[in-house]
Amino acid sequence: VRLVASGGGSVQAGESLRLSCTASGYIYSSVCMAWFRQDAGKEREVIATVDDTGNTFYTDSVKGRFTISLDGTRKNLSLQMNSLRPEDSSKYYCAAEYRGGTLCPVERSRYRNWDQGTQVTVSS
Repeated sequence: VRLVASGGGSVQAGESLRLSCTASGYIYSSVCMAWFRQDAGKEREVIATVDDTGNTFYTDSVKGRFTISLDGTRKNLSLQMNSLRPEDSSKYYCAAEYRGGTLCPVERSRYRNWDQGTQVTVSS
């Protein structure tokens, strides 16, 4: 699976951004896809996950502000980010993995397929 993300940039606090991630190559029939973010010197942490049945997970800090979605082809993942805050500034990564169970994992180590990352900067 090859993943290519886009949509990062610089915005003011309170504004919105939409990140996109396109998958190519082998596409899992049952898939978990996720957005992570990582600050310099810190661990990569999960933001949201979605599976091919539409189940979603959000970390507490983004609930009500971010929306993750995956289209029916399982190739196009997006993250709509509203009401952005300076603390949302980070490098964002999309990830994909075969869904082997009922819940998508939230650990970085459980995902084998990653994109190169896209930077999001939110100014106050």
